Amino acid sequence: MNKLFFRGASSAVLVIGCAASAQELPPTYSLYGTPGLLEMPSALTPEEGALAATFAYREGLFQTALNFQLTERFSGAVRYAIVDLVDGTGAGTKEAEFERGFDLQFKLVKESDLVPAVAVGLRDFLTPGRFQSEYIVASKSIADSFTLTAGLGWGAMGTRDGFDNLIGDRADRPVFDEAEPEGQLASDFWFAGDAALFGGLEYQINDRWGVLAEYSSIAYPDVPNSPDVGANSPYSFGVTFRPREGMQFSVSALNGETLGLSGSFYLNANNRPAMSGLEPAPIPVKARNAGERAATGWDRATLPEPALREALATTFDAEGITLHSLALTDTTARARVTNRRYRSDAQGIGRMVRLMTQVLPPSIETFIIEPQARGVGLSAVRIARSDIEQLENRPGAADAIFQRSDFTAAGDNAGLVPVNAEPSRFAWGLTPYFRIDPFGNGGAVSVDGGVSLSASYRITPQLVLSGAILQSLFRNDAEDPELDSTPDLQNVRSDGGFYGDDGVPVLQSLQLSHYGRLTDDLYSRVSAGYLERMFGGVSTEVLWKPVESRLGLGAELNYVAQRDTDMGFGFDEYDYEVATGHVSAYYDIGGGYHAQIDVGRYLAGDWGATLRLDREYANGVRVGAYVSQTDVSYEDFGNGSYNKGIVVRVPTDFLTGQATRSSYGTTFRTRIGDGGAQLSVSERLYEMVRDGHQADLEDTWGRFWR
Repeated sequence: MNKLFFRGASSAVLVIGCAASAQELPPTYSLYGTPGLLEMPSALTPEEGALAATFAYREGLFQTALNFQLTERFSGAVRYAIVDLVDGTGAGTKEAEFERGFDLQFKLVKESDLVPAVAVGLRDFLTPGRFQSEYIVASKSIADSFTLTAGLGWGAMGTRDGFDNLIGDRADRPVFDEAEPEGQLASDFWFAGDAALFGGLEYQINDRWGVLAEYSSIAYPDVPNSPDVGANSPYSFGVTFRPREGMQFSVSALNGETLGLSGSFYLNANNRPAMSGLEPAPIPVKARNAGERAATGWDRATLPEPALREALATTFDAEGITLHSLALTDTTARARVTNRRYRSDAQGIGRMVRLMTQVLPPSIETFIIEPQARGVGLSAVRIARSDIEQLENRPGAADAIFQRSDFTAAGDNAGLVPVNAEPSRFAWGLTPYFRIDPFGNGGAVSVDGGVSLSASYRITPQLVLSGAILQSLFRNDAEDPELDSTPDLQNVRSDGGFYGDDGVPVLQSLQLSHYGRLTDDLYSRVSAGYLERMFGGVSTEVLWKPVESRLGLGAELNYVAQRDTDMGFGFDEYDYEVATGHVSAYYDIGGGYHAQIDVGRYLAGDWGATLRLDREYANGVRVGAYVSQTDVSYEDFGNGSYNKGIVVRVPTDFLTGQATRSSYGTTFRTRIGDGGAQLSVSERLYEMVRDGHQADLEDTWGRFWR
């Protein structure tokens, strides 16, 4: 089990890579995956946008954590751990358990010449557990190379030489009952019970080597169901090594009796490892002279429209852009296109208008670019050719061209002439996959990895047949399928570990989907078939999303049946059918922040809501969090009364510099439960539509001239 988890956790950070751009001396990451000393936190913070993955081991405890600096002052972390537990019966150590937790930290005071940095934090704050702690900590840099840290901790950080709590009515900390389900917000525990002091000193010898000394306030008490970790002494010492930017390794002597090892890999979402990108330079703008700008038409005998359409389609295709149709008048060119290559549609539009200055007659002054996805027009971007000529090499040209451009709904098909330059209707790909389901396999962790063969066939521009076949190469064995921790709920997710467990290729999905645009601002989707690994049926969706609006409203209705665990074509094993769906509101807050709320019925028949908040950077890196609360009782939900998780997605071009629309991502969940479970349908409308709308284009418009 441990080896499988370590292998899986390691692959989860392939998307993070080993290259990063951070401050000259980023803070040290502790064994808990947050900025700190060895196990204790510090008030130091990396640059905004820093994303770090840490793997750490000490006898009795293996942890992997993902830490993200969301703003200059605010950071969060998600952590998974394998913990050896004290038996309490005299038989020794219990079988290792899998745990997960979330951390938050807020910097109260920034460091200055005389004042230390001060931060307040919550470790494992969502659920009462073995590592739950709260703290206030201060850190001060001395003479560039020394950093002194001192703090006050509660909970697990208050278990060594603690003293009575002086905070009002919080002198007593509620007792953590191992038998209770997890999941309730543990606010009753925050800053309650005894408090204890901790601290330490770090000396950075040079850019690569550093040494640390720590006084820990975590005692790891030897009581039943506590971590079986030896910690007789509060003193720990360690050495850090940074072989290159974006990497940190540490070796430590912990509590005078055990060895600690850790490795951290970090990058900054604001900075691409390949800073300028490796795509070829764009074609320059072809400027017209005064006489050409005054022209009111062109000689169609010399430059026939079919030849212009063919020439423009060929040049677009060389840039990874498909020209589907084109309407030409004496002064206007309107192009319906699909961007196949560039993550940012703004960059694709910038390249298209340059090519149009090269190919189209001088009398054409207005360019209208209409991005489309799945045969559906998303918007119409109107740009004046004279603005392109005037601003190409001016300072602030990206902002200027954005202000001078118009963004409206895509037009209808009237006047558009199809161009015979369609890419192949058939597409396929072979990629690796990895899945880890916390508590999704009869109470254990389900780990599965292998290869995925996906394919799609475009019957018409708006009608697509798609599917995927998976071949598992490694996975842990499922436990007894009869084990059910939520007897009052259908096992819509908790049996996920049993799906495809016979080792033969399985049908992940096979569906027919139609996408449409009912009015200027109203989009539709209908999908039917094997929609995901556990359910098949019919899924319908509508979305109202004006091009210029930051608000979107949607509704989804599904009628699905639960598939057999062999992931073939059958539905008989569970004999479970359900109508599920949500009404949704989406809002682009600005600055890369996106909010979404879904209210409705979930797969297990429970009713509730899901709130999501994402931060998306101009480079395409996305980090988000979600929480779902339903009407299922605390006792029946199973290991918690709500679901929550963190989503991380990194575009491939961020890591490689090569222009592509592909990306890598994962979701870190507290558990895979039956309550609050939603149908997993590919290509929901909002994610498809918003790429071509004004707010998203504005966020990446700085790439227009790239």
